[in-house]
Amino acid sequence: MTEIPASHLPLLEQPNIGHLATLRPDGVIQLNDMWFLYDGENIRFTHTNARVKFRNLQLNPAMTLSVTDRDDDYRYLELRGRLIETIDDPTGAFYQELDRRYGAESPPPPKDAAHRVILVMGIDSVNAH
Repeated sequence: MTEIPASHLPLLEQPNIGHLATLRPDGVIQLNDMWFLYDGENIRFTHTNARVKFRNLQLNPAMTLSVTDRDDDYRYLELRGRLIETIDDPTGAFYQELDRRYGAESPPPPKDAAHRVILVMGIDSVNAH
């Protein structure tokens, strides 16, 4: 397991928006804002199995997450890794968990719950500034 520096751990523990990069089949990088949860070892995202990012990761599991400190734009954490697991979430329970993490009090299940999955990112390297 790659260790997150204690100085930058709050960037993962607080409900910051992450910027997740995946590689499209044509070799161009796709970058999207994402909710996430750090479980102490891996990063977990909610997503659907019907979107381009999901298909990108099926072809190439490489992914990079960048999280910037809201109070200091020059302080950030870059995590490079790969998709190590995809977990079906047909009730959208993890989506609701992340919705609460990011401020919703009583979020309803997502309308696309039947297609929801949890993407688990294993961390291979950490770059902290």
